[in-house]
Amino acid sequence: MRIVAAMSGGVDSSVAAALLADAGHDVVGLSMQLYDQSDGTRSFGSCCTLDDLHDARRVARRLGIPHYIVNFERQFDERVVSPFVQEYAAARTPIPCVRCNSDLKFASLLDRARGFEARQVATGHYARIETLPAGNGSGPVRRLRRAVDATRDQCYFLFSLTQSQLARASFPLGRMLKSEVRDYAREHDLLVADKPDSREICFVPDGDYATFVERRLAGAPRGGAVVDGGGRVLGRHHGVHRFTVGQRKGLGVSSAVPLYVTALDAATATVTVGPRAALERNTLTAGGVNWIEEPPRPGQPVTAQIRHHHPPAPARVWPLDGAALRLEFDTPQPAIAPGQAVVLYDDDIVVGGGWID
Repeated sequence: MRIVAAMSGGVDSSVAAALLADAGHDVVGLSMQLYDQSDGTRSFGSCCTLDDLHDARRVARRLGIPHYIVNFERQFDERVVSPFVQEYAAARTPIPCVRCNSDLKFASLLDRARGFEARQVATGHYARIETLPAGNGSGPVRRLRRAVDATRDQCYFLFSLTQSQLARASFPLGRMLKSEVRDYAREHDLLVADKPDSREICFVPDGDYATFVERRLAGAPRGGAVVDGGGRVLGRHHGVHRFTVGQRKGLGVSSAVPLYVTALDAATATVTVGPRAALERNTLTAGGVNWIEEPPRPGQPVTAQIRHHHPPAPARVWPLDGAALRLEFDTPQPAIAPGQAVVLYDDDIVVGGGWID
């Protein structure tokens, strides 16, 4: 089978491509160029750099597979970077890696794969796809499951994949431990075997989101008041894009007890702060919901993650009209931040997810 392997230049995508080639598939390596790096004046994170593209090419040469670099600069800016800026300006906390995986990597690479007459696109994600038998005259159903390596599972970033995308997706690392992936890379003499993992947002390598957003915004950000839960003004700030729900440091106010951001209002440029207990909520609603298989029944028990590294919490879900949901947690959850993704699970099966209102 001809398979396009997305190759970022890291160890995971390199081993994914190697596994497929070793299994006898006709593998074509594709790497994405996401920003113009021709002048050498910009700094980038530890992924998606020119060095990464060169590493991917060298790995492809070692595997004996063809390798191509595709220019996704415009798509990356439109689908990932611009929404990131707009979300922060709207007092929401974006998670660009989800949009990059679904809106860019799979949607765009699947289009490119057709040009190569490839049936699947493989990536180095730690996740599993299970194919269920067809029923009621319909085609097979794809189920998205957590990876065997729970410490590396990346299903949270894949909740928006559709059945048609999952039908053409391949995750060769889903049943491997990270240690096994590195061992495989060493055994096959891949130069990236000990390359460090990338963890930051690639287009904000220094972690200074506020300055990055300000550079992209048209006009100076609007300042406003920092208030307590009763509306009493405690201080001033230089833009809601500098804050996220749950934030403790950098509030610019003093207090006898630790204060956290509990709410943000872009319309009035107001930042509300309060004690840690004020962060806890039992419910949330979310929009832009994608159900991997079928919508759950009203009140169905699930476990829910409100952030990638947040422990899954027991809850009940009610699907709503207009690709939305309402979630009620068994116990209050801290710092539920609008703009983040909430992903729902039934044991290790991804039920679906959406964007927190």
